[in-house]
Amino acid sequence: MSMPSMTLFYSPTSPFVRKVMVLLHETGQLGRVALQEVQLSPTSPSAALNAHNPAGKIPALLLADGSVLYDSRVILDYLDQQHVGEPLIPPSGGARWRRLSLAALADAILDAAVLMRYESFLRPADKRWPEWLEAQQAKIERALAQLEAEAIAELASRFDIAAIGVACALGYLDLRQPELGWRQRCPQLAAWYAEVSQRPSLQATEPV
Repeated sequence: MSMPSMTLFYSPTSPFVRKVMVLLHETGQLGRVALQEVQLSPTSPSAALNAHNPAGKIPALLLADGSVLYDSRVILDYLDQQHVGEPLIPPSGGARWRRLSLAALADAILDAAVLMRYESFLRPADKRWPEWLEAQQAKIERALAQLEAEAIAELASRFDIAAIGVACALGYLDLRQPELGWRQRCPQLAAWYAEVSQRPSLQATEPV
């Protein structure tokens, strides 16, 4: 077995890292990537990570030539061009922009959910901003409603960059904001997620 040629800076609970890990599973590239776990928060950076990614964010992918890719969208695009199977990101045309737009909507859910996590978990209780939390939740609700109303058939058509993003976003909501109860308002999305979450790539990357 060949040695890994790339290093992924990661945390097992990061939903943005999870997207990359799911793609690695789906495209058979796990053996090409060594994992280097980093522990960080907005107030506790990682010096090892900062040396490679000045933004101090994960995931970051160190390539064999010493160059580094970040963020998850760039890494996913790169890795999708490194395997011989059917691409998970359509290479051109309307399908490319639609699938990337759905993936971006999933990222918007994640961005809002992560901000809610920071506000409610890291900030002292007497300094929390309820209106901020409400605004982030509203973003999540709008995005979920859009997916429920317009994207179920597309998500079910194939497991690609859009489906990976949405599945990881829903998994993160279950992990960090189970009280949101999104399934009650999005029954079609819930049914799709119940099925797709049984894929080996999602099972193997499910955060504990």
